[in-house]
Amino acid sequence: MFPIRDHNPAQARPWVTWSLIAINVAIYLWMVVTLDTGADLARLYYDWAMIPARLSQAENPVALVSALFLHGGLLHLAGNMLFLFIFGDNLEEQMGHGAYLGFYLASGVAANLAQFGAEPFSPIPTIGASGAIAGVMGGYLLLFPRARIDILVFLIVILKLVPVPAWAVLVVWFGLQVLGGIGMDASTGGVAYWAHAGGFAAGLALTLPVWLRRGGPAFWTRTHGVPPHTAAAIAPPARPFMAGRGDPAPGHEDQAARARTSLANFSKMSALATTTSPCSSGSWPSRIAPTKPPASVAMIMPAAMSQILVSRSQ
Repeated sequence: MFPIRDHNPAQARPWVTWSLIAINVAIYLWMVVTLDTGADLARLYYDWAMIPARLSQAENPVALVSALFLHGGLLHLAGNMLFLFIFGDNLEEQMGHGAYLGFYLASGVAANLAQFGAEPFSPIPTIGASGAIAGVMGGYLLLFPRARIDILVFLIVILKLVPVPAWAVLVVWFGLQVLGGIGMDASTGGVAYWAHAGGFAAGLALTLPVWLRRGGPAFWTRTHGVPPHTAAAIAPPARPFMAGRGDPAPGHEDQAARARTSLANFSKMSALATTTSPCSSGSWPSRIAPTKPPASVAMIMPAAMSQILVSRSQ
């Protein structure tokens, strides 16, 4: 299972996010069309991928950025671009186009430095945008922890979309990257787990000033943890929204009104139950019953978005 979409369209056009996707796709297509042999690919990786052994010799520091735009295959590219498409637009809207681009590149550089720190003398190239995208995910977690993310669940032959709070998706994903990094020998190639974890942590830290300028915890109270506009969808909460905990943010008035209506309905039904007989099942009415995130959220595929360590033979 893996995230497939959110329900939080940005109000402003995310030009930087769209441009980054277009650039990554264009570079990958150029690689497919122009690189005829393994030697051509090896030379490209030597020149533009992040190779820790070269960085240890203070060689080719530009690769800390250029490696973010190289991908090792179609699925590698598609997974990364899907995650960027899901999480990037809302963060770009909050930060502004220029600041968001700087944030994206800084997160990517931090991710590559984290991978370098895990194996500073490895000759294996590291490529992929996922370290930068992990930073976007870290920022999204801080600003919109309760935004609704749809998870595509594979149940043998059945596909099902399950709404899950963003914090559950992102915290579990980060935990899997840390566990993967602890259990993997970075010198053998594979998924660059420490780049993912480092990018995520960097993105969280770089977004902290933005969150604090908006009021910190008060920002969550105003927005209820979702992007501050009417179209944003909130994940099923653990309890009904309680009126009186701060005024709704612009764009959330309808949501607050619906919550008050649900509470009023619940109060009426509770009063009725005291004068008749209690519900035999002990369950809440379906319209206002809180929904719990599925236990299977822990099965999110860690490789759905990946930064890879390329085999030396390539």
